[in-house]
Amino acid sequence: MKPILMNFPTEFTTDRLLIRMPRPGDGKAMFEAIHASLEELKPWLPFAHFEQTEEDVEVNIREAHLKFLSREDLRLLVFLRENGNLIASSGLHRINWEIPKFEIGYWIDTRYTGKGYMTEAVQGITEFASKELKARRIEIRCDTQNVKSAAIPERLGFTLEGILQNDALEIGSTTKLRATSVYAKVF
Repeated sequence: MKPILMNFPTEFTTDRLLIRMPRPGDGKAMFEAIHASLEELKPWLPFAHFEQTEEDVEVNIREAHLKFLSREDLRLLVFLRENGNLIASSGLHRINWEIPKFEIGYWIDTRYTGKGYMTEAVQGITEFASKELKARRIEIRCDTQNVKSAAIPERLGFTLEGILQNDALEIGSTTKLRATSVYAKVF
């Protein structure tokens, strides 16, 4: 079956969170979350180094919405169920539908760190991928220096399959290489 013909939910919940595909109009909340978190995001994510307007972020949200519908990339936004506040961005990326295999990426608004929300979101996304998308493999990759990011797959029972040495440039550098930890869960 062609991925675009696949039907699956566009949102789901965990105990404290609503996790759903991006929708037009989400740009304002995403813009605010990015700007509240820039200093924490800069060491790890390239987009944090670019000046973005609220309109730029809205365009990105709408592009993510289209990619979700076409099944090219499944970005997911994370909201608190109690008040509807956007607190994180995650998703299933680098998709190989033939296996099916996904990579979970994530970042959280700095104002909401330390409460277990991202761990809960990643657990929910892992279950969604396993049950709804019939995932056979889910990866989480992070810089070996990103201790907070690595704690999530470790907490959730992902296996550290290896460390890729010198596999990418350090964010913001043209010469310094970094290493990437590869965690996986197979079904």
